[in-house]
Amino acid sequence: MLRSLQAFFDRSVSSKEATGPDTVRKLQIATAALFVEMTRADFEALQVEKEAVLKSLETTLDLDRETAIELLGLAQEEAEEAVELFQFTRLVDSSFSKGQKVEIIERLWQIAFVDDHLDKHEEYLVRKVADLLHVPHRDFIAAKKRARPDHLPVTVADDEIADHRQMITGHTR
Repeated sequence: MLRSLQAFFDRSVSSKEATGPDTVRKLQIATAALFVEMTRADFEALQVEKEAVLKSLETTLDLDRETAIELLGLAQEEAEEAVELFQFTRLVDSSFSKGQKVEIIERLWQIAFVDDHLDKHEEYLVRKVADLLHVPHRDFIAAKKRARPDHLPVTVADDEIADHRQMITGHTR
């Protein structure tokens, strides 16, 4: 597998990039692996979810379709071998801005909602990733609201929890 990753790095990233090709590619793979984990969270990886991951990779990482497909394959291998999320979130957390992290959370929500059903395991995964990326709860909820399709019912639990926390403490997480 390391040879396939190195071949992908060599083909996809110019060695002239200031941030370093290995770092850029590792961030792309880590981001893609988080998206892949979302498709597996409810133990039912659907084609519509895979398509949502590809779209998220193209949009979030500014990739063409062919590169996104290749990155998805590598990310699936990485996700299969991973024993924890931390190996992916550590790199993203230390390298991405707050805005980029919130965008990843929003993309995770979009992947979770793409089948018109939010499974409790999907919600747990987004919460876990948001915590590991140090995304504030208010941004977590705002991303969920933006990602939720209009035709799905709104759950009040998250909104009530956020409002209650703010009322009691004067701030959100």
